[in-house]
Amino acid sequence: MIFLVNQLDNAKADFEKTIQEAKNHFGSNVVIVQYPINAGLGFSAIVDVLNMVMYHYTSDGSKPQKLAIPDPEKPRAEELHKELIESIASNDETLMEKYFDKGELTEDEMKQGLHLSMVRHELFPVFCASAKQNRGVARLMGYIDNVCPPASEMSPQVLQDGSTLNCDSKGPVCIFIYKTVSEPHIGELSFFKVYSGAVKAGMELVNESTGVTEKINQLFVVEGNKRIPVSELVAGDIGATLKLKNTHINNTLHEKGKHIELKPIIFPVPVMSIAIANSKKGEEEKLAAALHQLKEEDPTLSVEVSAELGQTLLHCQGDMHLAVIKWKLQNIHHLDVEYTRPKIAYRETIRKGAEATYRHKKQSGGAGQFGEVSIRIEPWYEGMPEPTGLNVRGKEEIGLQWGGKLLYYNCIVGGVIDTRFLPSILKGVMDKMQRGPLTGSYVRDVRVSVFDGKMHPVDSNDMAFKIAGTMAFRDAFQSASPQLMEPVYNLEVICPDELVGNIMGDLQMRRGMVEGYDTEGHFTVVKAKVPHAEMYQYASALRSFTQGRARFRMNFDHYAPVSAELQRKLTEAYKKETLELAEA
Repeated sequence: MIFLVNQLDNAKADFEKTIQEAKNHFGSNVVIVQYPINAGLGFSAIVDVLNMVMYHYTSDGSKPQKLAIPDPEKPRAEELHKELIESIASNDETLMEKYFDKGELTEDEMKQGLHLSMVRHELFPVFCASAKQNRGVARLMGYIDNVCPPASEMSPQVLQDGSTLNCDSKGPVCIFIYKTVSEPHIGELSFFKVYSGAVKAGMELVNESTGVTEKINQLFVVEGNKRIPVSELVAGDIGATLKLKNTHINNTLHEKGKHIELKPIIFPVPVMSIAIANSKKGEEEKLAAALHQLKEEDPTLSVEVSAELGQTLLHCQGDMHLAVIKWKLQNIHHLDVEYTRPKIAYRETIRKGAEATYRHKKQSGGAGQFGEVSIRIEPWYEGMPEPTGLNVRGKEEIGLQWGGKLLYYNCIVGGVIDTRFLPSILKGVMDKMQRGPLTGSYVRDVRVSVFDGKMHPVDSNDMAFKIAGTMAFRDAFQSASPQLMEPVYNLEVICPDELVGNIMGDLQMRRGMVEGYDTEGHFTVVKAKVPHAEMYQYASALRSFTQGRARFRMNFDHYAPVSAELQRKLTEAYKKETLELAEA
């Protein structure tokens, strides 16, 4: 692994800070091979402590001048040169003996030591560049070509079953798909690395995940936007091919008769969610197809069509990620889209028991509709006693898809409602539980007992009792001290010690409750529980007030009651929205 500190011509460039952060993350194995002179807008020179020379760049873009290190820079260059030699020698006994004998290593010996250290992942060299001005790039490419180990020298690849695969051009053919790009007029371009063997145009390989045989019709080496056709790629090469039928990112393709599966890339989990919709009506299918294509190209993007919230949600890596997605939708797929704040998946329940009776009666000249239902609803909890004062004749326990339970009791006496109508009443109750009376959210943890009612020998039917069950549940729910519940998430913020106070202050403003601290390497982990409603655009806010020095992870923990004031505001907002939709 090599580190390249880029954009050293930027006004905010801070090489020392970047190096310190790299060492905090990766330890003392991070070693400086180059450092800049005048980092910032005046960036014009790089000191190479491996070769002990200075590369000076001019504004005309010509090749750099190779100069002696200026006297003011010699003490620092010599100190870093010595640190580099000691780091190299400490990882090789032969070089260590030479260093003790001579007090120095030759340039070739240092390159040899760096080569071996990189094979064993013992040293991580640091280089400098301004890619925009093409400064430092050629030196980096020369180092990669002359010093870095080829793939054949690296450790064997560990497979999913625990066995290993050597990078050998004479071994079984095996490639790994790590990226796909959809290009207009061409189709899907799949990028891969050859881990073993030699892959040739026209070869048929088996997808280990799906069992599908894919024909490699064309092979390319890609340089920027250029695709250079080749006839063969061998172990260690990176290439691309077109129009694989059923192969995606993280799939392994291998020759027939083998069973080889490489470990998948672990992509970062999303840290931000946003709702997306078309600005123009009638383009919903086109947007769905475009999002599917973007998701195929970008595994860090997750698309969710939420029936509960009535929104299409994008789960992504932050503001820049969202900007890129929007640009692609507008400029490649020609779609005008809008981002809006995602709704929160609240839950509704009750705090006390209540009873209600509802009669549904409709007469339209011929056969009418008639059904009357009396129900009792109670808050359900694990281990609660059976209903009192009712004759329980049947019981059904239903685990709800959205969490919690519904217990449905048949307490009908004397046949006032025929048992064939009880499933219809249950269906009516379930329909209302999917759009609760308070905010239209799912209802959970309720016990419903049907204990009385009436029916008509001619007009009673399933639809009548379904409607009666829905309305009886609604009326009883509103009399049972309804309670709105909000999702609460476990939050862990990983940050330097000096930022803990700022993070705690921000969490308090978000109604968060700090539960403790832990350590992760050189960083402090702040652990808290925070309502999901307060986490909108938290990734952007955290990056802003910590200057990008903190990160976080979160996962759902439980549902908790909201305050009476917040419940009132949300209920009123839902009533207003429902009224506007009805009028429209």
